[in-house]
Amino acid sequence: MKYLQGLVFLIASSASVSNAETIYDESRDRNIPIEITRPKVAKNCKEESKCPVALLSAGYGVSHLKYTFLANQLNDLGYLVVAIGHELPNDPPLSTSGNLFETRSENWRRGAQTLDFVKSILSKRLAYYDFDNLLLVGHSNGGDISSWLGNENKPYIKSLITLDHRRVPLPRDTDIKVLSIRASDFPADQGVLPSESAQGNICVVKIPDSRHNDISDYGPDWLKDKINLLVRGYLLEQSCSALKKA
Repeated sequence: MKYLQGLVFLIASSASVSNAETIYDESRDRNIPIEITRPKVAKNCKEESKCPVALLSAGYGVSHLKYTFLANQLNDLGYLVVAIGHELPNDPPLSTSGNLFETRSENWRRGAQTLDFVKSILSKRLAYYDFDNLLLVGHSNGGDISSWLGNENKPYIKSLITLDHRRVPLPRDTDIKVLSIRASDFPADQGVLPSESAQGNICVVKIPDSRHNDISDYGPDWLKDKINLLVRGYLLEQSCSALKKA
């Protein structure tokens, strides 16, 4: 009987988190759309040997469901991936005028709160996954959101990958490893990226002939393959110099 109860619980738990769903943040009256994809070998994830977790944030105007090329790569590397939709219909549009760091800060702060909330909720539901050593991944505005949270001194953030984010400075905390993959058509704002001499734990890699808006499932295969190559090398702890030559 205990075995059957455990089996039923396992099936129910798996079914509740294996597809797209919405979680409710009562404190902000906010329904947050997410999609959870599990590691390819999820049976290896156990209480005593938890599998790593990545929170994936989409670019502004791009569905969080349109980064499957990257989610699949992370799943192959043993990660549970939580893709998060940050923009809701009633949210104010992202500012396009004035000092963008000031006028968009509300969006980034809200997004950082969402990441923190998702972490707190799912860590209680998914005991076989390591939410205390998170990887944050974000494209464009999603990278700004991830960098914003990375600058808030959260001890559970261990790694950050940004895909051509442009506004929020990368965290300089040496306890957080950072990879920033850069497209070729737009520069980052001043101060977002460290100078060559001050990069330390931050690796910045530019992809020649790549476009900011092509970083999603809609982009060309060669670019998605290149991003996956860099992400894989980074997570397998290749040196920054090796990644730049990849």
